[in-house]
Amino acid sequence: MSHHTNPEQTLYRGRFAPSPTGPLHFGSLVSALASYLDAKKQHGSWIIRIEDVDGTRCKSSFTEQITKTLDSYQLFSDESIRVQSQHINIYEQQLSELKKQQIVFPCNCTRQSLAKYSGNHPTECPSTLNTPHSWRLKTSSKIYQCQDSIQGTLLFTEDLKNNCPVLKRKDGFFSYQLAVVVDDHFQNISHLVRGADLIETTAQQLHLYDLFGWIPPNICHIPLITNHSGDKISKQNHAKPIKNGHLPTLLRALHYLKIDLLEPSSITEALSLAIEAWDASKLKEIKNLPLEEQDLHFI
Repeated sequence: MSHHTNPEQTLYRGRFAPSPTGPLHFGSLVSALASYLDAKKQHGSWIIRIEDVDGTRCKSSFTEQITKTLDSYQLFSDESIRVQSQHINIYEQQLSELKKQQIVFPCNCTRQSLAKYSGNHPTECPSTLNTPHSWRLKTSSKIYQCQDSIQGTLLFTEDLKNNCPVLKRKDGFFSYQLAVVVDDHFQNISHLVRGADLIETTAQQLHLYDLFGWIPPNICHIPLITNHSGDKISKQNHAKPIKNGHLPTLLRALHYLKIDLLEPSSITEALSLAIEAWDASKLKEIKNLPLEEQDLHFI
């Protein structure tokens, strides 16, 4: 079994990596704040990365909107913003490494043919390179474990056995799974603070780190903010864009991170106080954070 804990590093490097498939919404602001506060509390760097590897859904106009909104909340990247679509050659190189290891295979399967497996792809298929094909990672019986400072010990025993995830799609775009691991490694990201909806992708990412011989970052997952139906606040659920630079919105977002401040007069002051007050352990034992009545306008 592979235990993945990064030795404590003197250099903390965190990141927030939104996908520009829509404007920034309330749930995204909470995630951005959590990663920002964790980095700043530990005197680390906080970096913004635009995850626009999905060329069919991402738009540069949304990238602009997202960065303007983050700027308006004074959430500034400590380094120049990395844009995934400008680094396709690196993903191609890393995919070539996996081809050499013979742990990926071409796949001609369609969504229709995989429908009976609920969208999963359980085994290697007899496919050809002569027709449009994706590249998938072979299944593995490896078990992974990581220590999440909010969620506790995460043990992944079955996650890699019954599914072969896509690393490069038929249309030539790389998957989030491959790109996020490659980017975090090449940007020397030491800590990830992200939403609990991403726990289900963690085993595949730890497996890729293993295959490349890289040390993964320390990972923790904040509880999800959910609407009254229990669904996460997301673009798919038609979450509304947040107002730019709106102090009450910032204070509501901090409230969900268990930080309540007494009437700061500005965003600068609120962030400064919030960095002092940040304590990820306050979020332990919380499964999700339902939106309160007064916050319904955020969705």
